Amino acid sequence: MNLPKVISDLVKAQNDFDSKAYTACFSETAVVVDEGKTHNGRKEIEHWIDDANKQYKAVMNPVGFEEKENETLLKAEVSGDFPGSPIVLTYHLQITDELIQYLKITG
Repeated sequence: MNLPKVISDLVKAQNDFDSKAYTACFSETAVVVDEGKTHNGRKEIEHWIDDANKQYKAVMNPVGFEEKENETLLKAEVSGDFPGSPIVLTYHLQITDELIQYLKITG
């Protein structure tokens, strides 16, 4: 699967549990929506992903990718320490200047 560099970097950072590298994939003003909560800016995103890594130890295996007019969709099988693992999640992304501006994760 031919993924944009920022998405490949995001997947690698997630699978390495590297919160700093994960956060570096986002713009300073990025927004992440996950599990009904919104995280604004790199500082909040880093705190969120660090907590999620410790709690769930989730790894991603991309299984689908689609670029639409205003968003990019990544489907990934995610497995880790959570009920229902593994599960296929959809990552709704908006990317500008090779950085993620917006990410919403849905089941």
